[in-house]
Amino acid sequence: MLIKTQRDGFVHERPSEITPRAIYQERRDLMRWMASGAAGVGLAAWAGREALAQSATARPGKLAPLPGRRSAVAGAATVEKVTDYRDASTYNNFYEFGTDKTDPARNAHTLQTQPWTVEIDGLVRKPGRYAIEDLIKLSAQEERIYRLRCVEGWSMVIPWVGYSLSKLIDKVEPLGSAKYVEFTTLVDRKTMPYVNSSVLDWPYVEGLRMDEARHPLTLLGFGMYGEVMPNQNGAPVRLVVPWKYGFKSAKSIVRISFTEQEPGTAWNKAAKNEYGFYSNVNPQVDHPRWSQATERRIGEDGLFAKRRKTLMFNGYEPQVGQLYAGMDLRKFY
Repeated sequence: MLIKTQRDGFVHERPSEITPRAIYQERRDLMRWMASGAAGVGLAAWAGREALAQSATARPGKLAPLPGRRSAVAGAATVEKVTDYRDASTYNNFYEFGTDKTDPARNAHTLQTQPWTVEIDGLVRKPGRYAIEDLIKLSAQEERIYRLRCVEGWSMVIPWVGYSLSKLIDKVEPLGSAKYVEFTTLVDRKTMPYVNSSVLDWPYVEGLRMDEARHPLTLLGFGMYGEVMPNQNGAPVRLVVPWKYGFKSAKSIVRISFTEQEPGTAWNKAAKNEYGFYSNVNPQVDHPRWSQATERRIGEDGLFAKRRKTLMFNGYEPQVGQLYAGMDLRKFY
């Protein structure tokens, strides 16, 4: 199927998926555009899209493929350099498998992801239990290249595969009284050795306000780098909310509940003064132990690597800023 768009004075036709014909058409359009004299400042952006298309389709060849089509959601594909798969899959916070960054990659092989079901309950018209296979088929998979910002002051750029959480929300039909969505991570003492520790009140629970959960950028993720999700990154299904600190994106989800009251979340219960319910990326509001003004991009760890300035809402302010209009973001941190 061809998708028609108008750009630079031309009507462009492109297939809905990347094909040799699509590449040919894009290059043909580029030559026409340059010939028109309009190339100028836009050439760098075009080159960035070309590089993005090449890097985004590369697979590490570690796990089963899970391709995703290009997303039409605004803000769904940053053109920044993608973090190396090795870094993204070995430098993780997943406390159920250990508190050191290398623990999840070393210990999460014990996680059993088949069979897997997710229970939908609470204030919905259509509660039920969904097998992971049915969730994957519920909507077309898309690739979303998002920035990931950790509250600890480091960041990555990761190509996730999934679809907007709103697709599932629409299917289960929340009641008008449902104001929040709560996400619960698996707790299994046989396969998750560190849930026997007292570092958190298990199971791990996170939550979003309904409008945050419905936002098109909020992703129900099943894979990354064109493959199914690695265990240490939250297999087989996780949340990805790119404008919030990473801990807001619950991993290995087994339950999604619709509630009228704000959920009590894991880190908020552990240290309320350090981890607010919203936890939006905000360079003006520091964590008590970490400045949020700058960040260290994983993979740029050389002697002369500079810290990056942290962007408001992790760079997604044009897309999500209106969700918090009129709110005191120092109070609702």
